[in-house]
Formats: sequence, C-alpha cells, structure tokens
Amino acid sequence: MTAYFTPEATYFDVSSMTVLLALGLATLGEVFEFIAGAAGVNQLGGSRKGSALALAGSVVGTIVGIFVGVPVPIVGSLIAAVLFGGLGAFVGAVAGERWDGKEWELAIKIGWGALFGKLLGTLLKSICGTIILVLILVSFWY
Repeated sequence: MTAYFTPEATYFDVSSMTVLLALGLATLGEVFEFIAGAAGVNQLGGSRKGSALALAGSVVGTIVGIFVGVPVPIVGSLIAAVLFGGLGAFVGAVAGERWDGKEWELAIKIGWGALFGKLLGTLLKSICGTIILVLILVSFWY
C-alpha cells in the first residue's frame, strides 16, 4: 500500500500478518473501551438504562468535543473529544439512573463510575493504538 505514496527507492513493505495483528489490536482496543465504560456503571450497581445512556452520551459527547475543541494547538480537538466523551458518559449514566428511579446521590455516584470507566477505556484503547504504531514501525525494518 505504501508503494502508491512513496518513491520506489523508499518503498516499505508491511506484511499481511502485521496488518492482521494491527486489525486485531484495534478490535481489542474497541472492546476494552466498550467493556470499561459499561463496567464503570455496573460495578456501582447501575442499571441497563444507565449503561445504555452512558454509552450513547459518550458517543454524543465525543462528537461534540471534536467540533468544539479546546484552545490547544494540534491536539485540542482530541483532548476535547476525550473530555466531552467522559462528560457525556457521566450525564448519560445519571439520566439513565434517574429514569430508573434512583436517588440523585446514587445516580451521580454511578455517573462518576461511567466517567472513570470511559477514561480508563480510552487509556486502554490508546495503549493498543501505540502498540499498533510500534508494530508497524518495526515491520518497516524486518
């Protein structure tokens, strides 16, 4: 694939095994992020409504964060996407738990669990992405 974008003298070959490993790690990162977000709600006694709305809130928050951004050059949208995704998970979990009939104090506690679960999932997903980057860079030389 890199042959289309580089001169022949600098051609690097990435094996099919490397691409498959990268795909597997990317899938694993997505699974980590999904499970960590749900576990943050469920570990504190949250309901399915809370988990579902935390997931939906994190998606909406991430999209809003991408467009809102923070005033940091180059990585501002990335930082905002992570922060707003966590905030969306918090708001979604609180809304879901209140809808399920839980008191404000418990709903907010579960919301914090959703926020920290989302951030942990993002960290685990980032680690998988870093491993993919290293894997591809190493594959250029071997």
